[in-house]
Amino acid sequence: MKNFALILGLCLFSNYILAETTLIINVNGYTLNSDRELTTFTALKFTNDRIDRLYSSADELPTDADTVVDGNGNTLIPGLIDAHGHISSYGFSLLRVDLVGANSELEAVQRIQNFSEQNTELGWILGRGWNQVLWDSNAFPTASSIDDLISDKPVWVTRIDGHAGWANSIAMDLAGIDLDTEDPTGGQIMRDEKGSATGIFVDAAMNYISSNIPNPTLEEQKFALRTAMESLADYGITSVHDAGIGSQTVRAYKEINEDEPLQIRVNAMLSASDPLYQDRLNEGFYRSDDDTFVIHSVKIVGDGALGSRGAALIEDYSDDLGNRGLLRYDDERLEFLMRSAMNEGFQVNTHAIGDNANLKVLDNYERLIAETNSRERRHRIEHAQILRYEDISRFARLGVIPSMQATHATSDKNMAQERIGEIRIQGAYAWRKLIDAGALIANGSDFPVESPNPFWGLHAAVNRQDRSNDPPGGWFPEEKMSLIEAFASFTIDAAYAGHQEDILGTLETGKKADFVFLDRDIFAIPENELWEVQPIETWVNGLKVTD
Repeated sequence: MKNFALILGLCLFSNYILAETTLIINVNGYTLNSDRELTTFTALKFTNDRIDRLYSSADELPTDADTVVDGNGNTLIPGLIDAHGHISSYGFSLLRVDLVGANSELEAVQRIQNFSEQNTELGWILGRGWNQVLWDSNAFPTASSIDDLISDKPVWVTRIDGHAGWANSIAMDLAGIDLDTEDPTGGQIMRDEKGSATGIFVDAAMNYISSNIPNPTLEEQKFALRTAMESLADYGITSVHDAGIGSQTVRAYKEINEDEPLQIRVNAMLSASDPLYQDRLNEGFYRSDDDTFVIHSVKIVGDGALGSRGAALIEDYSDDLGNRGLLRYDDERLEFLMRSAMNEGFQVNTHAIGDNANLKVLDNYERLIAETNSRERRHRIEHAQILRYEDISRFARLGVIPSMQATHATSDKNMAQERIGEIRIQGAYAWRKLIDAGALIANGSDFPVESPNPFWGLHAAVNRQDRSNDPPGGWFPEEKMSLIEAFASFTIDAAYAGHQEDILGTLETGKKADFVFLDRDIFAIPENELWEVQPIETWVNGLKVTD
C-alpha cells in the first residue's frame, strides 16, 4: 500500500514538473466572446495545451511563466478551422500534376507532358485541377489531345471540382471502355457523334477509370497526409473537417497519431462510399487523447458539381436543355445511408449542390431527424449551393447547418448564371439569406477543389469578389457576410459544426491553445486586401507547428 502511495505521489509530482506555462506578450489579439462579439487582448497565458487567461493592456502580467514569448506587436487570432476539405486528396495533389489555372486544353496537356517527363518512374500520370470554363473554347477536353503527346502510359486527371475526369486512350483501354459500355447510375461517359468515348467521365462513371489505378500503400497514404497537414498549417489552418475518408485513411491517421500528435486537428467524416462503411459505423466514435483526431460524423454524397453539370436540378440546365444533372443514389439508398448513421448516433453531413439534391436531402432530414430524435447531432448539408427560396428557411427550423465554401462563389461566378439562369441564381451561394433566416454557416474551402488559403475565403465572404476585386461592388453583393460573421464562420461557427465549440473556435480560459500570428491586422486593413494576409506562425496544442 505504501509502495502504491509512493508511486502515485511520484506520478503526480512528475505531471506537475511536466506542466509548462507559456506567456505570450505584446500582441494585437482578437477573439470572439460568448456573445459572438469581437474582443481584444494584449497577452495570452497557457499551460501545456490549455489557455489560462487573456490579458488586456490594463492588466498586470504574471511573473511565474516558464517561457515568455514576445509577439512583437503582431496580430494574433484563434486558429482557423476549415469545415470542409479533403486532406488526403490535397496531399496527393501536392505530389501530382497541377492543372489549376491552365488557360487552355493545350496548356493543360503540356503540363501533363512536362510532369510525365520529369517523373518517368510513375506507372500512371495522375493529376487534377483542369477547368474548361476558363478556356476560350469552353469545351470539355478529349483523350486525343493527350494521346498526341503521351502514348506510352495511362493518364487520368480530374476536373477542379473532382466530379469529372479526363483520360487518355490507354487508360480507357485498360478500363475496357467501348461502344457498349453503359453509363452507370449517377454517372455519364461523354461520347462523340459516333458513340465513341471522348475521354471525359462524369461522377459515378469516373469509377471505370479510377478502379484500375493501383491503390496507394499505407505508407504512401501517411506521407500524403503529413505533407498536406504541414502545408495547411502554413496557411494558418489549425483544424480541418476532413470530408469523407475511407478505412485505409482512418488507419493511416491512427498510426500517425500513435507516434506523434497530428500537425493540425482533424475532425474526420466517414465516407458512406467506403465498402466497410457499416463496419466503421459499428465501431462508434473515436477521439484521440490529444484531441488531434476525432470521428463522430459521416459524409454522404448526394449529387455532382455545377461546373461539370452533375449537380442535380429540379429543372433543366439553362445552358443544356434536357440535362438535370445526376443524383448519386436513388431515394431508397440515400435514405438508408442517412438513417443508418443517425441510428448509430453519428452526425450526418450530406453533399448537396443542386436544388433537387438539396430538396431531397432536406426532406430526408425533416423526416429522419424526428424519427431518430437526433436534432442535437447538428446534421449538415455540405455546400448547400443552389436552394429554392422555400428551402432556405428549413435549415434553421431543422437545426441543419449549411457547410459552405465562400471561394466557390467567386470561382463559379463566370459560369453559374449560365448554368441555372437568372431566377435560380437568386437562391445560389445565398449566405445572407441563410444567415438572416437564422442559419449558422460553417465556412471552408473544399480544398483541393479550391485553395485552402482561409484568407482568400474571408475575402470572398466579405467582398463577393475574386482576388482581382472583380466584379466591382461584388457578385450579387446582397449576399455578403460582415467581417465578424465571416470570421465566426471560420472559427467558432466551424467549431460548433464539429461539436468542438467547448475546446476550439475562440481563445478563452480552458480552451485549446490553437492560434495564429498574422502579418497584418485583418480588422484594420481595407477589406479588399484580406486575401493578401499572410500567417507568420501557427500554434496547435500550445506548440508552434510552422517554421
